[in-house]
Amino acid sequence: MELKHKTVYLKLLSLPLSPTMNDKHNVYTFEDYKCSPDPVFTVERECLEPCPAPIVVDNGSFQCRAGWASGVSQLDEPRLVFKSVAARSRGAARSDAHVGNDIPNLEPLRWTFKSAFDRNLVVNFDIQELMFDYVFMHLGISTQGHVDHPVVITEPPCNPLHGRQMMSELLFECYGVPRVAYGVDSLFSFYHNNVSDGAGLPSTGLVVSSGYHCSHVLPIINGRLDALNCKRVNLGGGQAASYLQRLLQLKYPANQTAITLSRMEQLLHQHSYVALDYQHELEKWRSPNFYEREVHRVQLPFSGRAAGVCVSVEEKNERKTQQLRRLQEINSRRREEKLQEDQKRLETLLSVQELLEDGSLELFHRSLVELNMDSAEELQSYIHKLSVSVEQHRLMKAETAEVEQPAEDGSEMVPDLNQDNDEPGKTTSTIQPLFNKAEYHQLFVGTERLRVPEILFQPSLIGEEQMGLMETMQFVLEQYPPEQQEALVKNVFLTGGNLQYPGLKERVQRDLLAIRPFQSHFKVSLARRPALDAWFGACEWALTNPAEAQGWISRHDYEENGGEYLREHCASNIFIPMKLNKPSSSNQQTNIHTLTRTYKRGAKWMKEIIRRTE
Repeated sequence: MELKHKTVYLKLLSLPLSPTMNDKHNVYTFEDYKCSPDPVFTVERECLEPCPAPIVVDNGSFQCRAGWASGVSQLDEPRLVFKSVAARSRGAARSDAHVGNDIPNLEPLRWTFKSAFDRNLVVNFDIQELMFDYVFMHLGISTQGHVDHPVVITEPPCNPLHGRQMMSELLFECYGVPRVAYGVDSLFSFYHNNVSDGAGLPSTGLVVSSGYHCSHVLPIINGRLDALNCKRVNLGGGQAASYLQRLLQLKYPANQTAITLSRMEQLLHQHSYVALDYQHELEKWRSPNFYEREVHRVQLPFSGRAAGVCVSVEEKNERKTQQLRRLQEINSRRREEKLQEDQKRLETLLSVQELLEDGSLELFHRSLVELNMDSAEELQSYIHKLSVSVEQHRLMKAETAEVEQPAEDGSEMVPDLNQDNDEPGKTTSTIQPLFNKAEYHQLFVGTERLRVPEILFQPSLIGEEQMGLMETMQFVLEQYPPEQQEALVKNVFLTGGNLQYPGLKERVQRDLLAIRPFQSHFKVSLARRPALDAWFGACEWALTNPAEAQGWISRHDYEENGGEYLREHCASNIFIPMKLNKPSSSNQQTNIHTLTRTYKRGAKWMKEIIRRTE
């Protein structure tokens, strides 16, 4: 099937850590996945006839998901899933920026990343424009300078009017889209799960969402978002991954460079869990048996000998024998050099003595002065000492040659060098383990598995002076009368990529039971696909709401009411109009800049399409 990116979410967000070596010890290895560039798809006929199908973009701060709302089974999943970042080397042109999956390995370029988001709000619209270029290009839209398909795009809760104004200006002026619809990602997920369960459009409920940067508690009253009582907690998956990284880097200072943020995100999604009772669960970890059973050993990559290598006594003796032979060779070479020096000096002294015997007294005394000697007796003493030393060196050399000759012939075996240290009658082990280098590069992930997700409920663990999710939920509920509180807690909905920890739903149920009155009823449900249901909900909304339905912003609405204008629907924010200052000079400059970018984009799209098709 052409849609090879059906499992792209698994490979980017929840990369598996495969168990190796001994499963009973829970040893896992990292699978450092490198992204492959997305292909340029061709637009299917179903997306063009009888009318252009809407493009659905779930514009998340961690990942962007994009695809078609066509109702065709082969297009019922997002075609593009990529990190919402762009990387560009210093001094490079804007067209040389790499976006999303065009970045093969994230870690080397992490400090050069540019994101369109500040927390969960889009503030850098130059990077957002690169994101849209990437989406439209890879979806196969080849029209020059304009996009003929409607666009459904997600936005954060209570999005500022200026942010929506800039987004509408980008879509209408630069891309020429016919109409746009905005919706809150967590409300799209809430809408999708309620409709799929056969409950119809949701009327009243409490949505708890947590993304990469922020978490929200959103009350829904009579099918509409109550924006006045929405609350945000500035904690999400990004803070959890950074906290886990700090914990493990402090625990393993020698492996700091190998403990990267991408690997911590894998650990967070694959090995963390939420404790039902945090303090009680920590007490369990004090038990050595519980620790040995529950700790997860994660193998870091390393170079060297394989894990668990053992060396036999014979191999160890051979290494020591080779060392001994090298030392013997060094000593023999030094003795040979000493012998040659002594022989040379002896020959010099003997030649001086011959001068005395020949009667050349003047030349003899001159030679004694050069040798720093006073008399012929001192010369004779030095000659005697050097003769004895040379003879001793020659005898040692001959004995060494006789000893080494049988060993070279194989008639004598090398003795066991370990026998000197062994006690009599004690048998020597045939296998002696060496230092296990693999264990030195293992991460023992123990209490970190539950400490990191706990920051959602206790932000004070990382020094944040904020309320946790359950305290925030209680505060929101207290803003309503008891009757509405009962209606809200009967449909508590959890969604978002940071709420996929095992045990989280049970923890919310337990804490909700503690804060609710005695014998009150409530229901907590978790999204089927917490990270993807926002895209599926937006796709489903686009299919059930045609162009004439409420919720779409046409170009006429944009020109009449301004870029901040919003048509409300069941999953949208609440539109509160405000008068914004719009200086005419800046408007003219913006329009000129918009036209220039439009023409440049058309030429760039054509060049890219020609290059990819070749």
